[in-house]
Amino acid sequence: MSKVFQHPIRIYIEDTDAGGIVYYVNYLKFIERSRTELLRSFGYGKTAILEEGLLLVVHSIDAQYLAPAKLDDEVIATASVKKLARSYVIFEQQVLRGDQVLCKATAKIACVNEKMKPTALPMHLHKAIASYSEEE
Repeated sequence: MSKVFQHPIRIYIEDTDAGGIVYYVNYLKFIERSRTELLRSFGYGKTAILEEGLLLVVHSIDAQYLAPAKLDDEVIATASVKKLARSYVIFEQQVLRGDQVLCKATAKIACVNEKMKPTALPMHLHKAIASYSEEE
């Protein structure tokens, strides 16, 4: 079982529609932040991969919206590693308010070179993700 990373988020007015409900696309931003902070948590900030001439890109995402978050809610965006391959990672993610799942998603994140061709994840990043995903 993979360890679950948690990133707290407060819902602000710019996250909501006119009715004070979180606009659906913002859930994708929340889970992106969670994945980014997970990588940062083991010393791999956004600029690190750019310095290596690589990019981490969203290959695909499957999201289900189950309940709305509202203005001023405190939510948690989670990320756990479902599958680690040579050139991509599949994350299981959720946005939660307390124990209630508001959104769940599966995101495939691919590593590409400057020509946008799939390439192996840097070895140190691969090792860090592998080590993290094996913890309980």
